[in-house]
Amino acid sequence: MKRLRPTSKLFVILLALVGAGLLLTSGGRTWVTGTVDDPVLGSSRITGTGTELATGVVALALVAAAAALASATSGPVVRRITLVVLALAAVAEGVVAVRIALDPEQSLGAVAARALGRTGSIETNASPTSWPWIAVAASVLLLLAAVGGWFGAGSWRGLGARYEAPGAAAGPRGQRVASDWDRLDAGDDPTVRDEPSST
Repeated sequence: MKRLRPTSKLFVILLALVGAGLLLTSGGRTWVTGTVDDPVLGSSRITGTGTELATGVVALALVAAAAALASATSGPVVRRITLVVLALAAVAEGVVAVRIALDPEQSLGAVAARALGRTGSIETNASPTSWPWIAVAASVLLLLAAVGGWFGAGSWRGLGARYEAPGAAAGPRGQRVASDWDRLDAGDDPTVRDEPSST
């Protein structure tokens, strides 16, 4: 079985989709749990999911997945741009997840304040679950996919010659050779190969 290189198109796309999938999954999971002692709420337990604490987590995951898929089907210039977008989405996701994991009280306090119709944050005692760190790991996967894609993009092929716009194809000595599109225009079926003549 052929081993996948970290810079191959298949490896990069799979890695990016795994990272984006983890981030999408984490959006609905509890990132922070804690308690709040408030005159209105009283002493109560409160939790915050990924989408409540980091509103852009799902959107950035979708952007990352779309950028990875676009890099697999585009030309060299657009491919580089989409890989940069993938890297930026990964960094943004990582920064948000680390901030929540390191300061869960502030993040959960904002959720509690919104629940009461207030602005700002309410003082809470909070601790992160494993999900913010899983989101950080997923962001690292996205970043690795972007880096691998950047170094391997030069050797990637697009969707294939059959999907590319017709143009003049060059033979081994530079002479013009009819492309499959040209043969179709002429009424010839390019999928049927010429049989060698028998003498």
